[in-house]
Amino acid sequence: MFKEKLVKGAAALALFCSLFSIPIMPIANAADANCPNGYVGLTYDDGPNASNTTSLLNALKQAGLRATMFNLGQNAQNYPSLVRDQVSAGMWVGNHSYTHPHMTTLTSSQMSSEITRTQQAIQSATGAAPKLFRPPYGETNSTLKSIEAQNGLTEVVWNIDSQDWNGATTAQIVAAAGRLQNGDVILMHDQYQTTIQAVPQIAQNLKSRGLCSGMISASTGRAVAPDGGSNPGGGGGTTPPTGTVTRVEAESMTKSGQYTGNISSPFAGVALYANNDSVKYTQSFTTGTHNFSLRGASNNSNMAKVDLKIGGQTKGTFYFGGSSPAVYTINNVSHGTGNQVIELIVTADNGTWDAYIDYLEIQ
Repeated sequence: MFKEKLVKGAAALALFCSLFSIPIMPIANAADANCPNGYVGLTYDDGPNASNTTSLLNALKQAGLRATMFNLGQNAQNYPSLVRDQVSAGMWVGNHSYTHPHMTTLTSSQMSSEITRTQQAIQSATGAAPKLFRPPYGETNSTLKSIEAQNGLTEVVWNIDSQDWNGATTAQIVAAAGRLQNGDVILMHDQYQTTIQAVPQIAQNLKSRGLCSGMISASTGRAVAPDGGSNPGGGGGTTPPTGTVTRVEAESMTKSGQYTGNISSPFAGVALYANNDSVKYTQSFTTGTHNFSLRGASNNSNMAKVDLKIGGQTKGTFYFGGSSPAVYTINNVSHGTGNQVIELIVTADNGTWDAYIDYLEIQ
């Protein structure tokens, strides 16, 4: 790390900016400028699985994409930690039945068992039940729709089939995603290397066309902005146990400290290089308890630590144990109401690491 190469004028700019408070914005509003042509739904069926899910999540995170993972209940039961990894990576989790049968050939009680066992497996893993259901093979009828409704589920099929399940090449999967328009949903799967390899090109194509990856609305079954007027679980996938989730990007906060500066790798964010480097903004709270999640990383294998201060009081510490981006959450933080200054600050840097921060989410 070459601290001396940082632009010295950034300190003066940070001092100027500290005179102003930056209000937190909902995810959708913060992303609107980058998504002039709307949102699309990237969906991956049949996970999680031990051989592929982690690689898929890493590819999606590196590309800056979010997706809805329609999990099989038996897989969620066998790999609950991978379901949690999906949520931690910013993905939404939906119900794709327990064993992937042809649902329309089942009795109503068998249909119900397929759905409810999957709801239970995912809720056991994540603490929240899905709000979306994808019928295997896209096969549905009125009986199945009735059982979905009884379980509070919205049925989601797709506008575009990537054909990854049918031997499509990476280029063909990318071409299929290239047909996505605002609100569309594409079918992909969580078990093919060709599908993983398509992720960076899908991201580049969406960006070039002014589109962003969004969540799937429980009202319409179509892709919408990630906030969706509710929370990141919202209509799409798993609904977090508490209310609205809002996000603020680190680079939009006011920077303070001698070395604080923007970074472009391992994500677009801010680096805190030394003691008392920090970023902060002002948030208005109507209630006094929230969960705070920070996505970040260390610049090496050493443990990076970032303190959370609210209203000048330290409320906890976020820990990042390596250079791979991760999300660390501090739950049930009590704080004042009304306008509160939230600060992310390094107060214990022994010179062996730098803290990289991407965004803060409040739930």
